[in-house]
Amino acid sequence: MTTAKKSTPRLGFKSGEAIVYPAHGVGRITAIEEQEIAGFKLELYVVSFDKDKMVLRVPTAKAASVGMRKLAEPALVQKALDVLTGRARVKRTMWSRRAQEYEAKINSGDLIAVTEVVRDLYRSEAQPEQSYSERQLYESALDRIVREIAAVNKITDTEALKLIEQSLAKSPRRAKGAEGDDADGDDAQEEAA
Repeated sequence: MTTAKKSTPRLGFKSGEAIVYPAHGVGRITAIEEQEIAGFKLELYVVSFDKDKMVLRVPTAKAASVGMRKLAEPALVQKALDVLTGRARVKRTMWSRRAQEYEAKINSGDLIAVTEVVRDLYRSEAQPEQSYSERQLYESALDRIVREIAAVNKITDTEALKLIEQSLAKSPRRAKGAEGDDADGDDAQEEAA
C-alpha cells in the first residue's frame, strides 16, 4: 500500500526537471529526498531557484495543492505571446483593488494570467510613466513569463524578453498614433490611474 501511496503524489515530476512553483516562478527539481520531521517520514521535492539563490523543499503530497506544475507546452507559450498582442483590459476600480488582482494572478502560477498582467501594465516610451507599484508588479510578472518562455523554448532570458517585446509591439495600443479608433475610454482610465 505504501508504494502506491508514494507514486500517486509524484505527479510525474523527476529529479532534474524544470517546474513552475506559483509563488516563485521557474525552478528545477534537484532531488527527491526523504526526511523525518516530528516522527513522520516525508518525501520532499528539493526545488532550486538559481536566479533567486533559493532552495525550497515541497512535500510530494502537497505539490498539487500548492500549484506546482510542469512547464507550459510550446502551444501554451504561443497562446501567451498572442495574449500580449491583444488590447489591455483595465478595470475601472481603485488601483489598490487592481493591484491585489494583479498580485493574485502573478502568484497563481498560470502562464496566461501572468501574461495578462504584463499586457495590462505594459507602457511604451510614448506613454506616461508608471507608478512605482505598477512598475514593481509589471517587472515581477515579466520576470515570471521571461523565465518560463526561456525554459520552454530552451533560449536565453534575453531572447525570451525580445519575443515578449515583439508581441507587445503588435498590440493595438502601441499603434495609437497611426489609428485614431483607440480612444475608447480604457486608455484615459489607465492614464488617470
